[in-house]
This record gives sequence, structure tokens and C-alpha cells, in this order.
Amino acid sequence: MPYVYVSNADSGDITVLHLAAGGELRLQSRLELGGRLMPMARHPSRPLLVVARRSAPMAALSLAVDPATGEVHLLAEAPLPASMAYLSMDASGRWLLAASYPDHLLTVSPLHQDGRVGDVAQTLPTGPHAHAIVVAPSHRHVLATSLGGGLLMVFDWDAGTGRLSPAQHWHARPGAGPRHLRFDRHGRFVYLLNELDASLDVLSWNPAQGRLSHLQTVSSLPPGFTGQPWAADLHLTPDGRQLYSSERSSSTLAHFAVDPITGLLSVQGHTKAEAQPRGFAIDPAGRQLLVVGELSHHLSRLSIDPDSGQLKFEQRIQVGQGPNWVEILP
Repeated sequence: MPYVYVSNADSGDITVLHLAAGGELRLQSRLELGGRLMPMARHPSRPLLVVARRSAPMAALSLAVDPATGEVHLLAEAPLPASMAYLSMDASGRWLLAASYPDHLLTVSPLHQDGRVGDVAQTLPTGPHAHAIVVAPSHRHVLATSLGGGLLMVFDWDAGTGRLSPAQHWHARPGAGPRHLRFDRHGRFVYLLNELDASLDVLSWNPAQGRLSHLQTVSSLPPGFTGQPWAADLHLTPDGRQLYSSERSSSTLAHFAVDPITGLLSVQGHTKAEAQPRGFAIDPAGRQLLVVGELSHHLSRLSIDPDSGQLKFEQRIQVGQGPNWVEILP
């Protein structure tokens, strides 16, 4: 059964939970690491997590996972040159990529066979406030956001050497603030969540040319919202039929149905979430959505209806202080 890992920025620890076959969550343990722990990335094929410490000394912490029990222990830590808002790994599990919001840069680091992160191999400056970095399914390009620059940047990617080379970029609308992105499972579309206006852009993706074309813009805000938008995270279900995004000012999750042919979105509703839902995750079966609240210090489990995709509250568990990132390991 899957295990769930939550990074807690204010208490400096990782909460470990067990997800049973029926969906029930059980609090299992806590790993104290210290510092402001935020983004995590999981290895594509091995029981390994990497978490970024965003307080001094900034570092990437490799966490080994016991596949039998789900327990984690610190394997090693490697220095990072800046506070990283996002971590990801390529499909081979050989490279760790990171984006720094305050220092406006991207880094690439090798990931050794024993799971330890190596010294940073490449550093690239970006536009203001880099916020996410994701390897395209074709493994030939990498996409990264510049929230302050209003850009979705495209890089050529050499998977053998781990080198990034700037290629082109797509301009968002002024004031949108590109934050997080997801590819659809076939690598045809990119879903881009904008932090500052809480909109979602649907972009077609040409993997041969590394080009993006705009198809649609929809709002993730609930009806009657009058505050300052502050969108956070987005995820697709494994079958690609449903997309969800979180918005922190209203503490809601927006639900969209995905057209399987065109990739376009249609809003299906909004669900109240934990206070200030910065991060969430969907289990590998596509039946459970787990969302944490930075201000509530709790995690909520919502079941996903297999036909409609509608969310239903099922369970609430206290985790650490300032939870912000959720990873699920099968």
C-alpha cells in the first residue's frame, strides 16, 4: 500500500502516513530534520525522496525509504546555492532539477546510484522568481516558470550530460504570474497555473519543436470571490480525465473535467479545503486527494468519484506545523 510524506516548513520535519487499500490514512511516524523543509521530489523507480531545506544552510536532503515499512531516514545532504521553491527529477532518476524563487535561477545536480545528490553541475539565471521546473515526457526539453517575468521558459535538455540550453519561451498575460505546470499523460498539452490571477492556461505542446501554443484560459476562483487571488498547486488524475487546482486565499480546490481529444477544461465545481492549501497530491489509483493547509497544520483526505471526479471529504489528520508539500510513494 502507498505511503504518504508531508514536508512541514515550520516544524522542520517530515510526517509519514500509511494509506490503506480502502483509502484510510494512519499517522505512522515523524522524521525530524530541522530547518525550513518545503519542496520534495520522489525518485521515478526507487524508494527515495529528496527534500529542499530553504533556510540556511540551504541543501538537498536525500531520504531513503524502507519499502517494507515506509519509514524514512536521512541518507545525505548536498549544498544548494539558493532557496529552492521546486524540485523535480528526470525519468531516468539521474538528475535533480531545482528552481529558486528568491534568487531567480535554476540548477541541475547529479543523483548518484546510492541516492545521494551530488554537487550542482549547472546554474542558469532566469527571469524574476523562477518557480517550477519540469522535464517534458519526451525527455528532450525542460520547462520552467518565471513568475515575475511572466514566462514559461523552454530549454533543450541533454539527458546524458544533464545540460540545459535556453531555447524559447511563451509569454503569459501581464499580471498572471506563471507558477506550477503539468503535462498531460500523452505529452500533448501543458496545464499552467498562474498564481497572481488564479487562472489556468491550456497550451498545446509540440515535442519535436519544443513549441507551446495557447488554447484556453479558465479561472480557478470560486463564484463570488472578491479577495486577492493566490493560486498554489495543480494535479491531474492518473487517467488524465480530471484536473484539480488549489487556491490559498479562498482555501478551495477547483475541479475541471479534461476533454480527452482537445485537452480543454470545463469547470465542475469548487470544494472547501484546509486553510491556505499550498500543496496536495493524488494517489496512484486516482481515488484519493490529499491536501494540506499551511495555516491549519492538518491534512484532509477527499475521495474522488471514479465517474464524475467530484470530491467528498473523508478524513482529517494533524501533521506538522506549516505543511506545504505532499508526496505519495507506491
